[in-house]
Amino acid sequence: MKQSTLRIGLVIVAALALAIGIAACGSSNSGSDTTSASTAGTSTTGSTTASTGASTGASTTAAPSGKPGAGRPAVTLGDKNFTEQYILGQLYRQALDARGFTVRLKENIGSTEIADRALRSGQIDLYPEYIGIFNTTVAGDTKVYPTVDEAYQAGRAYAERHGFTLLPLTPFTDTDALAVLPAYARANNLTQVGDLARIRGLKLGAPPEFRQRATGLPGLRRLYGITDVQFFPLTIGLQYQALDSKRIDTADVFTTDGQLQGGRYTVLRDPRNVFGFQNLTPVVSTRVLSAEGPAFEQTLNAVSAKLTTEAMQRMNAAVSIDKQSPADVARTYLQANGLL
Repeated sequence: MKQSTLRIGLVIVAALALAIGIAACGSSNSGSDTTSASTAGTSTTGSTTASTGASTGASTTAAPSGKPGAGRPAVTLGDKNFTEQYILGQLYRQALDARGFTVRLKENIGSTEIADRALRSGQIDLYPEYIGIFNTTVAGDTKVYPTVDEAYQAGRAYAERHGFTLLPLTPFTDTDALAVLPAYARANNLTQVGDLARIRGLKLGAPPEFRQRATGLPGLRRLYGITDVQFFPLTIGLQYQALDSKRIDTADVFTTDGQLQGGRYTVLRDPRNVFGFQNLTPVVSTRVLSAEGPAFEQTLNAVSAKLTTEAMQRMNAAVSIDKQSPADVARTYLQANGLL
């Protein structure tokens, strides 16, 4: 059996197992371009999984039946510029389509900064975002929150003042993290992010926006005293090649990256939580949410409730490593969870 076929099979098995686990834990209370990647459980980097109860805004996670979206206005869903986002865009689009909603998917629209401008200008009506990045990059809020619920409530309050709605958080969290080669970690006695402050002329590779974001170089300076850095701007997905070739010493990665499976890289702990809580929330125009009716929100929430860290890791690996299409991987997962 080919590895890719096996991987899809594992996605199905994981989906069914995770769906059963979620139910047992009671969390039910709670255009088209493509590219890049995200997923793995090597480190939590200080983040925790969000609860899906009332404190994170959840109402119901049951998917509506029938075609309640038939006749509703068309909506435009955007996703950002890496693999996990392409999968998320397909998950939400296909689930909405199955309920009769008319959805145009604009893929690979760019970074958070670009997605936010597109939402504010009406070019898109919703997109999936990570709560910590929403707070720091969209709301300009650099406060370090002690819990994910407090981070979510702060983001939701900002969104409501600006015509958006943040829907309930996903169980999975995908934070930025700094990864190094295991041999480099051993040679320099590295276990956590703060240890990098000892490295002179540290070569750090990350997306261009990492240079200015509060969860990037400014945060590393402020919380860890990491100042002697040679910064290498890299397209998301190329950081692993740069690490393997030793062009850089450390790379900004996502904790759900498929490449992190198998121990090829060491993910440094983030005890001061510079990268924040990064559970995902669909950010939706409040006007559009009202026009689409309650089944629209219920459908999105039903998808979000099934997205655990393990599930995202497996789906990301199926796309970024096994070269499956995001559409196929999303369809497999939705079918396995009864959402199509």
